[in-house]
Amino acid sequence: MLKLKTVSGRLRQLFRGREQSANDRHAEPVSRKLLVVDDEESICFSMSEYFSLQGFKVDTASELEEAEKLLGATNYRVVIQDLRLTMTTNQDGLDMIKLIRQQNPQTRIVVLTAYGSAEIEDEARRCGADAFLRKPKPLSQVAQVVQGLIESPPRQAARPA
Repeated sequence: MLKLKTVSGRLRQLFRGREQSANDRHAEPVSRKLLVVDDEESICFSMSEYFSLQGFKVDTASELEEAEKLLGATNYRVVIQDLRLTMTTNQDGLDMIKLIRQQNPQTRIVVLTAYGSAEIEDEARRCGADAFLRKPKPLSQVAQVVQGLIESPPRQAARPA
């Protein structure tokens, strides 16, 4: 009987711990808000699940217009985005980087794309991307980059020349 009480007490503690951590997530500061922008539903889903388990509040968007609405309503600490939000161009993604920089220069931007070249990476960085990753990339590696950006000093706003 003693073993049963001990086990049930531990289970109660585990469940209480999960309830507390779930409640704590709702009160997380901006530093734990993340937006994933990708036209592939499976990527949005897997990143949302993974980063939610890491304690982030995650929103997803599959189109530029949807992402713009979310960016206008929420202050994100990190945005993970694809460059190609349509099948034909990288321009949507570059425009999004510029928009994020205009609205909130402190937001960290991670570009995750399958269509990366040195020229496109340079252009993305000129637009304001903090990190550039090529698909496929394990979620754990993406999380390491995100954590590194969160822990690094805030981005300084560009000064006019």
